[in-house]
Amino acid sequence: MSAGSDRLPVVLLHGWPVTETHWRHLIPLLDEAGFTAVPISLPGLGVAPDMSTSFRKADLARWVMEQLARRGITKFALIGHDWGAAVAVFLADVLGFAVPALVVEEEILPGIDTDIPFPGSDHYPAWHGPFNRAVGLAEHLVPGREAAYYGSFLQQSAGPAGLDPAAMRSYVDAYSAAGVLEASLGYYRTRSGDLSDVQALVTNHLATPVLAIGGRFAMGSAVADAMRRIAGDVTALVLDDSGHYPLEQEPETAGRAVIRFLHQHCSKPVARGR
Repeated sequence: MSAGSDRLPVVLLHGWPVTETHWRHLIPLLDEAGFTAVPISLPGLGVAPDMSTSFRKADLARWVMEQLARRGITKFALIGHDWGAAVAVFLADVLGFAVPALVVEEEILPGIDTDIPFPGSDHYPAWHGPFNRAVGLAEHLVPGREAAYYGSFLQQSAGPAGLDPAAMRSYVDAYSAAGVLEASLGYYRTRSGDLSDVQALVTNHLATPVLAIGGRFAMGSAVADAMRRIAGDVTALVLDDSGHYPLEQEPETAGRAVIRFLHQHCSKPVARGR
């Protein structure tokens, strides 16, 4: 918690291929509930890195820790989506009791062998991981075709409910910027290091309470199943009408569940004055 504030910070780490726009519905709910939202865009996820960066998720966790330390934030809850959730898990592991609650939205860490149940198994894309890991392929095929590439993934991974068209356009625009494609591919090409780091989590187990959120038309209950391999206190939530983006697609239901979980596991925040 930052000095001089009684409102617990909640650090938000989005994934690929979205931006901080992913949190647009959640941030007002956090504020109303007395928390301080701290959205952070990881390098390469919609923003080009300003220096050479390791995209190994444990290294990115240390990068986030340094960013927060510069702001004087030492105790905080964590909410991560997709790759942002993988980084959040490693950050919670390093900081222990400084992170009283962790929300994992739609992520299965590398090396955790968990089957995605139906109907998510028929909707969530399986092609993007191998494509992004193939060195040189995306670099050759994606430039100039960003709308088709990112748009196809976003549309398929969102399931039948889809995403807000304006949000989709903003995501495609952000990932079309110079330097973003090459950096974002780095998240997929550190797999061997990530596998080693995740295995250490399986061995040590995470003490932080976890809310595991899945969309029925994406990873679904597999999010909680996977987190139970590395954490002892896992609460499962599956959103029936969501794909890979529950906090966008069912913002009221998912957001209120997050607030209840934070109230349960964090010190009571100072409610916003009216």
